[in-house]
Amino acid sequence: MGSEYLAGWMFLALTILLMAGFPVTFTLIGTAMCFGWIGGGWGYFELLPMRIWGAINNVVLIAVPLFVFMGVTLEKSGLAEELLETMGLVFHRIRGGLAISAVVVGALLGASTGIVGATVVTMGLLAVPTMLRHGYQPELSAGTVAASGTLGQIIPPSIVLVLLATIVQIPVGDLFMAALLPGLLLVLLYMAYIFIAALIKPDMAPVITLADGQVPDARQLWKKTMRALVPPLVLITAVLGSIFAGIASPTEAASVGCVGAVALAVWNRRFNLDILKEVSRTTTRLTSMVFIILVGANAFGLTFRELYGDELIRGFLMDIAHAHNKWVVLLIVMGVIFLIGFVLDFIEIIFIHVPVLVPILVDDFAFDPLWICVLLAINLQTSFMTPPFGFSLFYLKAVTPPQIKTGHIYRGIIPFVLLQLLGLFIVAMWPAIATWLPGLVYVR
Repeated sequence: MGSEYLAGWMFLALTILLMAGFPVTFTLIGTAMCFGWIGGGWGYFELLPMRIWGAINNVVLIAVPLFVFMGVTLEKSGLAEELLETMGLVFHRIRGGLAISAVVVGALLGASTGIVGATVVTMGLLAVPTMLRHGYQPELSAGTVAASGTLGQIIPPSIVLVLLATIVQIPVGDLFMAALLPGLLLVLLYMAYIFIAALIKPDMAPVITLADGQVPDARQLWKKTMRALVPPLVLITAVLGSIFAGIASPTEAASVGCVGAVALAVWNRRFNLDILKEVSRTTTRLTSMVFIILVGANAFGLTFRELYGDELIRGFLMDIAHAHNKWVVLLIVMGVIFLIGFVLDFIEIIFIHVPVLVPILVDDFAFDPLWICVLLAINLQTSFMTPPFGFSLFYLKAVTPPQIKTGHIYRGIIPFVLLQLLGLFIVAMWPAIATWLPGLVYVR
């Protein structure tokens, strides 16, 4: 085994162990220590404590537990139930209206909470039975909820975007702005697909006929819609608006979101000591998971660089660029991230692969880091929907009625994964979709 390829063998060993199901953090640290010792002894790890301390001491990462707390609190506030009910009334006359309303609610909840599990579980409990009851195809019902529940990973504020900005070392506010239009593009693609599919195959999503007593008059419907939409829109505006305007940092805006989430829960009479304990426990568990993986990723990254792994990958990609061009390199990188998303969680991909690949794409191939991060965020969103380890699929299967089989869910997400790749292609072909808004509102 040549020492110049030791980093490659290290990466291969990590991949095999992760796919075998070993715990992520222990696998990262164990692989790093083993190959670091083989490559040069324990001297490799003298800098490790300082690297870990520097990563943990990053002020931007404080936004992670704050956004998690905000999302879990909103999930307990009853916001989703009211939104689904109201949007169902608004779109009920349109063919496929219930599925379109699920996409709209998924986007609003994504912008409010950013937590896939909370959004998918809530909509799986409420929207899927309603669609089935009105004759919707099981595949369309399941696929719509599974896909729309992941929109919070690209629509800011998003944990994915916070972590990407931290790793790539770009302003979080800039990345939030860059991801806004691509996120809305995915929403429009989902809605267009549902509408067109329902027109071509009417049996997939029949028009809903409600009794007169079930549909409020125009004035009542307007009031009901405003009552359901205004709270989340005010919260989204308070969080994102304060960041975009330069009034608050992402961490400060996240704290505003926490206060707003608690206020909404109190307003809906859904806040008490038991809920506070449950929210705090969930926040602590999810935050601890993120930071312990961060520690392992720092150990792995240190050893990988000391073994000249970044030079190995850089040489490989440069050879491809010389044989073809830099766009082929970008296509290969995005293809690798998409395939890895079948077997690894987005946090693992961000901490393990992004620090190695993105600096090469930015420094050696002169790609815009904001644009690259948006492409990665869209790509990583598909990891929630791709079997066998798509978390959105697991969450949905756990809460859907018995008539929804695993096959229905897997078949249902195929069109939405293709739409996701279409959105990725559109943003790749027209980078201005991601870069226009940050250029218009220059926050640095």
